[in-house]
Order: sequence, then structure tokens, then C-alpha cells
Amino acid sequence: MSKLRIALAQINPTVGDLNGNVLKIKNFIEQARSFDSDIVVFPELSITGYPPEDLLHKSHFIDDNVTAALEVSKSTSSITAIYGFVEKENNQIYNSAAISSNNQFLGTQKKIYLPNYGVFDEKRYFSSGDSHTLINLKNSTVGINICEDIWYPNPTKNLASSGVSTILNINGSPFQIGKIAERKKLLIKRAQENQVNIAYVNMVGGQDELVFDGGSMFINFEGTIEVIGSQVTEELLIYDLYEQPTTQQNKSFNYSTNSIYINLDDNKKQKIDTPKSIQESDILEDQILQALLLGTKDYVEKTGFSKVLIALSGGIDSALVTAIDSLALGPENVRCVYLPSRFSSEASRSDANELCINLGIDINEISIEEIFSTFESTLFEDFKNTDWGIAEENLQSRIRGALVMALSNKFGYLVLTTGNKSEMAVGYATIYGDMAGGFAVIKDVPKTLVYKISNYINLKYEKNIIPQSIIQKEPTAELKFDQKDSDSLPPYEILDQILELYVEKDHSSNEIMNKGFDRKTINHIIQLVDKNEYKRRQSAPGIKITSKNFDRDRRMPLSNKYTN
Repeated sequence: MSKLRIALAQINPTVGDLNGNVLKIKNFIEQARSFDSDIVVFPELSITGYPPEDLLHKSHFIDDNVTAALEVSKSTSSITAIYGFVEKENNQIYNSAAISSNNQFLGTQKKIYLPNYGVFDEKRYFSSGDSHTLINLKNSTVGINICEDIWYPNPTKNLASSGVSTILNINGSPFQIGKIAERKKLLIKRAQENQVNIAYVNMVGGQDELVFDGGSMFINFEGTIEVIGSQVTEELLIYDLYEQPTTQQNKSFNYSTNSIYINLDDNKKQKIDTPKSIQESDILEDQILQALLLGTKDYVEKTGFSKVLIALSGGIDSALVTAIDSLALGPENVRCVYLPSRFSSEASRSDANELCINLGIDINEISIEEIFSTFESTLFEDFKNTDWGIAEENLQSRIRGALVMALSNKFGYLVLTTGNKSEMAVGYATIYGDMAGGFAVIKDVPKTLVYKISNYINLKYEKNIIPQSIIQKEPTAELKFDQKDSDSLPPYEILDQILELYVEKDHSSNEIMNKGFDRKTINHIIQLVDKNEYKRRQSAPGIKITSKNFDRDRRMPLSNKYTN
């Protein structure tokens, strides 16, 4: 019986940072070697970061990535390393896995199935592979496939029929609600139906609107998850596979319970008797919160900012964004500004200040009343004999937008917008106003989920970080006296269900009505969604958590006469 020690390197690469990614990969190779690992496996496109998008149209970028992949191979003394890079062959490029060992670049495995849906555009860049590369290592035959290849039955089936006992599946798989459970179900199915072990490694970290949620795992041929990584941290997972060489029809495996979990973020090395205790949370709100925290932290840091600025209104949306930013970046890196007008309530001022006290965040107040009055006077002649309405409401929001952007320019803050998915869907946001900013943390979080996550934060940290008065108050933009969101929108419990059916599931108005919703309400919401596409096209990027966000996932024409 031979032992194969496999290390899964769950790393957080940065797109385009070839030198930084190479150093990170080398560091993890050295860590794996220090534990006498036979093979260390890295995520998809770990050399370039994922997704590199139109960097792939730059031939010099491709060449530099190949040079970087060869550089990594020089660090594979007494260990085999599998890592993702862009392969160039006959004027075509491939999403490939590099195979290096004993300081030599030995070969590659090309990705066969290229995803071209949702956030994925791989057919825009890559050609498809059509063959499998097998590795013989310590009496074990190991195969490789890349991300999407595991979702189709044939690649795994073909590897198993070739005598492979263990498949190394390297991934750049982003988070969305329900995806963690879906992945597990799929991997267990593939392992069981092919009687193979599957070592699944996924990258972790935020990249623009995507969050890669780790969860690297080893599943044995019976479909049992032997060890699993966290959702948010860089880790090295090591486990031992004992294999008794037998015929393909009568495989026999044993697994060491002495799996090792290494968190390289804080250089802790921990021996664990029950690897299954290392796993992502089964609480949906916690999975979403971790994705929002990681996506925010990485976007801010990877774009070169250190501090953020939030226009805090005293409402639930800006409160949640502020809490997320404080938890992700530290309160010392978050600044809030309260920008009241004549319509702002004393309760909102009190709530905003209480939130910042709870989080230890500095807040200052800048009244917009004098500026707003000046604008009213300036526009008096043009606006006379008209009703006070949307123009005046939006003017307040645009004054606030101008002020926060001035603070951003002066002090180098990244302005974070606070609109949620429900508001963005129906245009309940002001272009060049509260939409002004560089990143939209909760852009893909429906209003009803905003409340759930806010309550969960208080539960998780066992104190009212977000004041109950904020959670319990009726939503209002406070752009006129006694204004409520319900003046122009149905209850969010109804609105969010209709939006999910129309935006995420592409249902028609008739199909939505068959779900029990009122025809008049449906038509009103569809009309709002359709006519506000131009706003969303100009909005800041935001973290994707649902099956269809308003960035990469949904691409509707601005000039569009189809309504249903």
C-alpha cells in the first residue's frame, strides 16, 4: 500500500499581478513541501488571476504569463505542482493546467468545456482542449480537469475509464446563493458514479464584482467529504491517500484522518483529528455576509485604496453597508458623513450616530440645507408654476453626491454607494446622486435580504451593532415630508418576489400572474425595471450574490421596445 500526500492550495490571486501571484504560488509550494507533500494543486488561472478578461487580447500579457508559469516550475524540487495558466499553442490560447515537477515544466492539461453563460465569457478568448493528461505518481494514476469539465459527465467518465483513481479539479468558481450546496451535490455524484476520488480546489477572494468562495475539498470514491476548506481565507489543505494497487474494477482506498489544515493568513499550523469540522457555514445569511465582507475588502485593497467614505442616512441600507465595511476593513478605515436637509428627521440623525458609536467609526455632519435653498432660488424662475416633485427630490440627492465626491477627491477615499438590488431594479435611486461612487456593496442584495443580513450581524456578534430602531423603522428616502417607500412601491416582500421572477428567472407577466400576484402591480414593476436600464448601465460595480446580477449576468439593450 502506498501513500500519496496531496496538498490543495486555496489561494487569493490578483488579476494581472503576475509577479505577486508567482511569489504566492512559490510560497505555498514551499509550505506544501515542508509537510512532505507529493503534489500541490492550485486553482484555475492562478498565474494570471481569474477572470483576466480582455488582458487576454494582449499578446505580451500571454507571453509574460507563460514566462511566469515556467518560473514557477523552477521551484518544484521534490514535489509536483499543478497550477492554472494561459497556454499558447499554434496561435491559439487555452485555459490550462501546468504540470511541473523536479524543477521542470512537464506538460499541460487543456480545459475542455468553456463556460459561456452568466458571468463567464470563455469562448470569447479560449480554444477548447480535446484530450486528457494522466500523471503516474507513487503507484497512483491521477487525472486533471478544469472547473467546468467536472460539471459534464464525460471528462470524469473518460478519466475513470483510463484507470485514474483520483481527479484533481482546479477551479475559479464564484459565489452565489445556493452554489455551495450545488457544488457538493455535483462532486459527490461524480465521485460515486465513477468510483474516483476528487480533489477539488477553488480560489478565494474578490475580483471586481465576483467573489470566489474557496470551499476546497477532498471527496472519496464513496462520496464522503473527507476534508473541506473555509469560504473566505487562503489555506493549505493536506491529506493522505493510501491506495492498494488493484484492478480498475476493484479499487481499494484508505484515508488518513490526520489531515492538516494550514491558515497562511496568520501562519498558524494546526493538526486536526476531525477534518469535517473545517467547513463553510450552513447558515445562508452567514455565507452571504462572508462573501460581502471578502468582496468589499479585496475590491478596496486590490484597487489601491485604503479608506472608504459612506453617506450615512440613518436608514437600513447605509447602516448595513457601514457595518460590512467596518467589519471588512476595520473602523479606522471607514469614514461616514451625515448630510441632512429640512426633511431629515431627528431620529435618523440619532440612529446614524448610534451606529457609528457601536462600530467605533468617525462621523461628521454637513447640512445640505443652505446649498439646497440656493439651488431652489437659482431655479425659481424656471420652475415657477410647476408642482414641487421629483426634480426637487433628486436635487437633494445630487447635492449629497457632489459633496461626497469632493471629499473623495480631497482625501482619497473610495466612495461606497448604498443602494440595494430592489431599488436599483425599479430605479428608486438617483443617477449622479446616491448612485455616485466607486463600488456598490449591496447592489445585488434585495431589500428583504438586507433586513435578514442586518439581523444576522446582530445575532452573530451578540449585540445590536445595527440599532433596532433602524431595522424597525419604515423605509423612507426622506426627500420630502412624511415620505415612505410604500408611497410608490408595493411592500418589499411582494416586490422582491416579483423581481426575482422577472429579473432572475426571466418570467413573463403572465407567468408571474400565475404565481398569484396582481396584474396591475406586475405591470407597474416590469415597467419600472425596463425603463431604468440606462441608470443601471451607469452604476458602480457591486458584489454578485444572486443567480443574476445587474452587471455581467444581465445585458439588456437600452433602446428596447419589447415589454412583457
